[in-house]
Amino acid sequence: MNIDNYLEGVYRQIAYCESDEYGWLYKGFNNDKIQIIFSTLHNLINKCYEKMNTRLPTVDNVSHYWAEESRNLLFAIELINDLQYKLKNTESAFGLDEYYSEILEKCKSFLKKIGGSTIPSFMDQVVIYYTIPIFIKKDSVKIESDVTHNYYNLKLIGEGSYAKVFKYYDQFYNKKFALKRALPNLDEKEVKRFKQEFKQLHSLSHPYIIEVYRYDEANNEYIMEYLDMTLEQYIQANNTKLSLKSRKRICFQILSAFNYIHSKGLLHRDISPKNILIKQHDGLIVAKVSDFGLVKVPNSQLTTADTEFKGYFNDPQLKLDGFSSYSMVHEIYALTYLMYYILTGRTNISDIDNSAIDKFVKKGLASNTSERYANVNEMIDVIRKIK
Repeated sequence: MNIDNYLEGVYRQIAYCESDEYGWLYKGFNNDKIQIIFSTLHNLINKCYEKMNTRLPTVDNVSHYWAEESRNLLFAIELINDLQYKLKNTESAFGLDEYYSEILEKCKSFLKKIGGSTIPSFMDQVVIYYTIPIFIKKDSVKIESDVTHNYYNLKLIGEGSYAKVFKYYDQFYNKKFALKRALPNLDEKEVKRFKQEFKQLHSLSHPYIIEVYRYDEANNEYIMEYLDMTLEQYIQANNTKLSLKSRKRICFQILSAFNYIHSKGLLHRDISPKNILIKQHDGLIVAKVSDFGLVKVPNSQLTTADTEFKGYFNDPQLKLDGFSSYSMVHEIYALTYLMYYILTGRTNISDIDNSAIDKFVKKGLASNTSERYANVNEMIDVIRKIK
């Protein structure tokens, strides 16, 4: 097969919606035609998902997805599959980002070419990739260059026991980033915990967990995505305007993240509205779990019997048992408290006028730990039924 002729044919199929907006993400591909094809497909997919997100999450219902967007997204998926097959033995062979690969495959199962499509229940909002490539060159590596150095002004936006958090504007990427820098007076163990936080976050890949990019050993700092505000700030600013449906949507995003965290054998241990961050996308709200400084890792030596009790949503019983005894039942307690805060906008648990929420809270905070929810999925099932 003549690859150049094949690519020309693909290009002509998508010329009607040609876009070079994401071409810079695909400079690693030597073929100019492939760069514009990937940029155009990236743009087409983003537009389809931006429209789909206005219908998501579907929670316990289904939702209609318009005919034109259904056809466009299905066209993009089929074209990507064909490109992968035709280019698999060439120097332009490529794979898909893992998250997008899963989302595209899921969409393929329900998209229709005629009459629109029915989005199934319990489908979450799609995280749109604006600065991350969807198409990944096989057998490639990105090398950071030290030829040029850019310096950006930092603005302090937060400070905790171990670190300060700054934001800055990157002119090259044309967007804001956050930088987390360890305090200079940390002891050796505290620095190890700070590095472990980055390591754990870097190993996780989930749309509702904050993304980190690079660790600087010289300054004990790392770069991560910038989000607009904490969950606490968002709730305080919007408490009188949020519908129960919107509140449940945030709950499902956070619980989805914790389901993933627990599947990795990890416990967060510092669950609070300050450690959930919010990103606003033209009215669409995405919640992301952050601050893994107290994460409990299997077989880790960083948790000792005298570890200080932290996390103001944590089970008070831990003050007696010791923080090192933290287990799933304590994580469930903190998550229940957090869900109550999101559903009601209150931290004071009393006089709950919604019987379903009252029942949910009593089980999750039960003094007899054996009566609490066994896992996050049980919590999700109960919240779905709250009206």
